[in-house]
Amino acid sequence: MERVRVAVIGAGFWGRNHVRVLTELDGCEVVAVCDIDLDRAKRVAQAFGVPRYTADYRELCEDDSVDAVTVCTPSTTHARMAVDFVSSGKDVLVEKPMASNLEEALWMADEIRSSGRSVMVGFIERFNPAVQKAVEMLRQRRIGDPILIYGRRIGPWPERIGDVGVIHDTAIHDIDLSVHLFGGLPRSVFAVGGSVIHTKEDHVQSTLDFGGGRSAMIEANWLTPRKKREMFVTGTEGVLSIEFLRREVVLEKADGSYSPVVEQREPLKVELENFVRSIATGSPPSPDYRDGLISTAIAEAILLSIRRGRTVHLDELVSLRELGVDVRD
Repeated sequence: MERVRVAVIGAGFWGRNHVRVLTELDGCEVVAVCDIDLDRAKRVAQAFGVPRYTADYRELCEDDSVDAVTVCTPSTTHARMAVDFVSSGKDVLVEKPMASNLEEALWMADEIRSSGRSVMVGFIERFNPAVQKAVEMLRQRRIGDPILIYGRRIGPWPERIGDVGVIHDTAIHDIDLSVHLFGGLPRSVFAVGGSVIHTKEDHVQSTLDFGGGRSAMIEANWLTPRKKREMFVTGTEGVLSIEFLRREVVLEKADGSYSPVVEQREPLKVELENFVRSIATGSPPSPDYRDGLISTAIAEAILLSIRRGRTVHLDELVSLRELGVDVRD
């Protein structure tokens, strides 16, 4: 395959960014833009020199000139669209959350496995240069064994979000990163949260118990006036601080602190480069649909804990086998 031919589904704020970045990538050709608002699809297509635009994504499902799609539509449409595309032989990058609830995510995972196609989930923070530097330092055991993660994502409500609450939209980034950094699943969660001024939950504080004395505390809200995105990873020999917006990392140890040089690249560009490369080379994408399913299950456990006011064990909702985890792990 000489060039990966990609269509972008959804031409809103984030979909427009996808089109912009994809048109800059070597080895990629953006062949279509789709949005239910045809005028918006036309504007974005023309702005970036894309030859085709449409209001009906189904037109692209059976189109042999499309190799892959990125799905940047409202969260409640992700599962249906992704399944339609993989069933038609397309590879997919679906923005987070992969699905709007666990039932949808499990159905989606079954359909993806049956299709044999690859699906990448848009956990963009995995491609944040600060996170990648922090992962490198963790692998070098710069803080010994990680035992505590504290993630904080706070700020005003993004008006473009209306179909899911703060857990599925915002906290899910730190849910995914906690699983990624600890390299395993939490056994249980306990959370407190609710809705102050929005229809869906707009604030949460949760604790994820990973066993062995390891835990992750995740705070998220749409109530505070200023946007903050930060994470602290405490280990047996030091602390790593990650500042997502400035893309900075600080290592603190007994003998002082150190700020490594972090290569400043746009996370979305790194993410989409990885997606296109995985298709061109036939290599598995990462993060994939299993990562999306795991994060969705944890998000649902957090919501259940809020509703019931108690600790919720992950296996109350779903089995390890259903999550695609080897039961021997």
